[in-house]
Amino acid sequence: MIKLIVADDHPLYRAALTQTLGQAFDGQETMLFEAQSVAEVHHLLESEEDIDLIILDLHMPGAQGFSGLINLRGCYPEIPVVMVSGNDSVDVQSKAASFGAAGFIPKSCETPLLLEAMQALLAGEHWFAELPEDRASDEKDGLAQKVASLTPHQFRVFVMIAQGLLNKQIAYHLGISEPTVKSHVTAIFKKLGVRKRTEVIIVANSLSESVEDLNQQILES
Repeated sequence: MIKLIVADDHPLYRAALTQTLGQAFDGQETMLFEAQSVAEVHHLLESEEDIDLIILDLHMPGAQGFSGLINLRGCYPEIPVVMVSGNDSVDVQSKAASFGAAGFIPKSCETPLLLEAMQALLAGEHWFAELPEDRASDEKDGLAQKVASLTPHQFRVFVMIAQGLLNKQIAYHLGISEPTVKSHVTAIFKKLGVRKRTEVIIVANSLSESVEDLNQQILES
C-alpha cells in the first residue's frame, strides 16, 4: 500500500492534486491523506504509520518559509518530503535540497511530469524540476539543524513567537496553559542558542525565501 500526505492550504489545489494522484495509482492500493497546515501534518504522522511520502507546499500555515520542511525532516528523517510551490526558481529549489527535501515540483507542472516525479520519489530517488546548484551557507545549515531539533509542540510555539505572539496568546491558540508555553519557550531558546524573542524572529526570517515573503506570511496568518 502507498500512503501519501498532501499538505496544501489551498483546498482547490489540494483536491485537484489528490484526485490526480488517486487516478495515477489506479489499480494499486493507495491511501491519500490531506492536511492544510504543518500542525495537521504532524497530527497525521503521530496517528498514521508507514507514510511513504509527504507532499508539502512551501507556504503553509504554521510555518515560516522552509522551517516546516526543516522540522518535519528533523522529527521524521525516514519520511521523504517533496516541496511544491508556484515559485520554482533554481535558488528556491537549491534551498529546498539543502534543507533536506527529496524533490521539488512546480505547481505549474503538467500531469505526465508530476507522475514521473512521483514514481521517482517513491522509488527512493530525488527529483527536482531544476538541478540545485547552490547550497545554503554553513550558518543557515547550522540554524536548520537547530530548528530540526525542535519537537512538534516546540515548533508550533517557535512559529507563533516568530509571528510576534505573546505567551498568553500562544496559550490561547494552542489550548495549553501559560506555564507550559513558558517551558516550551525556555527549551526553544536553549536549542536555538538565543536569549530573546527578537532573535527567534531573526532565525525564522533567515529560513524564509526573503524578508518580504516572511512578512506576507505573517500578515496572512
